[in-house]
Amino acid sequence: MNTIEFNTLVTRQASSLKMYALHFTHDSDDANDLVQDTMLKAITYYNKFKEGTNLKGWLYTIMKNTFINNYRRFVKISSFVTKSDDISSANLMYSATLNQGEPKFIMEDIKNALGKLPDEYYIPFTMHFDGHKYHEIADHLTIPIGTVKTRIHVARKLLKKSLKPYDTDARNTQYSVN
Repeated sequence: MNTIEFNTLVTRQASSLKMYALHFTHDSDDANDLVQDTMLKAITYYNKFKEGTNLKGWLYTIMKNTFINNYRRFVKISSFVTKSDDISSANLMYSATLNQGEPKFIMEDIKNALGKLPDEYYIPFTMHFDGHKYHEIADHLTIPIGTVKTRIHVARKLLKKSLKPYDTDARNTQYSVN
């Protein structure tokens, strides 16, 4: 049997293949796709077909194996990918909080803001932040306590200005409707 005769015999089986495919897919379009895949594989591997064997049975076997392989591939992909437009809050919290992306950016911005502070403000502020008392900072820097308090206050103001995008009060009032 030559290729043209074989292709003709396979094409004649299309309607029975469609009925068989509907048992698997329960959808006309998916059944048509499965029939097309089956016929393509049959024609591609026509040299594996032994003349005298049951062509319809051979085609059904190809179809069944194709459906099973496609189904396994679909299940594997579906287990890794969420295909929903609506992401549940649990998944959103998982993806947004556990990856630590936002906190890393925030810490980077804080470090940059601290790095921009002049030493006269940076040193008293970081010492106070580390838990030192005003009088300890004043003794260490040999400056009056009032100056220490002023420098810490100025450092806070400068940091607040540098980190304005993170100010939740400013963001809430920015988007409020008057």
